[in-house]
Amino acid sequence: MRLAILGGGGFRVPLVHSALLADRAEGRVTEVALHDTDPHRAAAIARVLAEQAQRAAEADPTAPPAPRLTVTGDLDTALRGAHFVFSAIRVGGLAGRAADERVALAEGVLGQETVGAGGIAYGLRTLPVTDRIARRVAEIAPDAWFINFTNPAGLVTEAMSRHLGDRVIGICDSPVGLGRRVARALGATGRSDVEVDYVGLNHLGWLRGLRIDGEDELPRLFASTELLESFEEGRLFGADWLRALGAVPNEYLHYYYFNREAVRAYQAAPLTRGAFLDEQQSRFYARVADPGVPALRAWDEVRAEREATYMSESREAAGAGERDEASLTESGGYEKVALALMRAIARDERATLVLNVRNRGALPGLDADAVVETPCRVDAHGAHPLPGGPLPAHAAGLVTSVKAVEREVMAAADSGSRATAVKAFALHPLVDSVSVARRLVDGYVAAHPGLGYLT
Repeated sequence: MRLAILGGGGFRVPLVHSALLADRAEGRVTEVALHDTDPHRAAAIARVLAEQAQRAAEADPTAPPAPRLTVTGDLDTALRGAHFVFSAIRVGGLAGRAADERVALAEGVLGQETVGAGGIAYGLRTLPVTDRIARRVAEIAPDAWFINFTNPAGLVTEAMSRHLGDRVIGICDSPVGLGRRVARALGATGRSDVEVDYVGLNHLGWLRGLRIDGEDELPRLFASTELLESFEEGRLFGADWLRALGAVPNEYLHYYYFNREAVRAYQAAPLTRGAFLDEQQSRFYARVADPGVPALRAWDEVRAEREATYMSESREAAGAGERDEASLTESGGYEKVALALMRAIARDERATLVLNVRNRGALPGLDADAVVETPCRVDAHGAHPLPGGPLPAHAAGLVTSVKAVEREVMAAADSGSRATAVKAFALHPLVDSVSVARRLVDGYVAAHPGLGYLT
């Protein structure tokens, strides 16, 4: 089975490769095509993957061979013959993310890459690229399943679904990590009978229930301050707020519920997250360009630092302290979701996974084509969203508002209308003025030549 990875020079690609190496079942991926527009980054990650495969073979000589690896800068070559396409591209790179943060913070609003002004800017420069990719996939590999991890994941998945239908499925590690941490707090780590009731949009969802052997255990969690404050989201939001909500929000909702604190923390930080990662990864790629440097060891070191500093501004603003040891030692989980998704489709191994898919009635209040993040039953025919109850009014209003913004971003990317782009910014709950929205568009167009299409 052939897997094409778009954004193959991305820093987190070794996580996907590691999951493939651990797959021993019949029908596993036997060929991986790395595609990237930056040949130097692709070459660096190819070195990491080669060393990773060697380490795995030395650890278990009886393991099946690692997937054959090819590297190409030609999209059609990567797509041709692919059974699955995994996308983790970053249009504009980390320098673009850092610029998104700077422009937003200068206006006193959040610049995070998927939430608020930063997410809109990222979407506006990403959608024209992913639209071209979707058209090529439909032409070159119409039977391939497209697994999207490119942010903003829900927005990108919905835009691509106009060309690929239900064959594009978005994944994210946030719901996986949240469910895992709550299960651990409730003493259910590793149990196979855990069911997660989670719903919303990407980076805008709530864990409404966690059933163990058919019994919802969230009431037991909410009854104990000790349990609530034993995991990251509990410390981030506080036990009293979680009880008030009656649900456990995705960590990214901290930017909504504690927006002023988050903006102040970002403004006070010596480097924004994007600038930090840009400096960190620039050093990494420059270092592994030296053939004498052990590439996998260098990658391990940088990844450990990256994980330790994840959402550090929000944790500082909330007084949540350092990340717990379990979160640092576990990978984010998206690579495991990607592998489970591929296995379920390729082998008809039925699984239930939280995915970004077209709504089809799963979340009342949104139309059938709106991409939502919700539990899905996955089989050889794809991902099928499971029916869920309505969200409470406060959450439903937020989801509806942000979905409307996503639709305006798609319309602006399609039409090139600057006025529509302004509307997208102005309607977002975290942008508090039409005047600010206009200045944001001006700032982003000046910062990103790729946004010159907005007129």
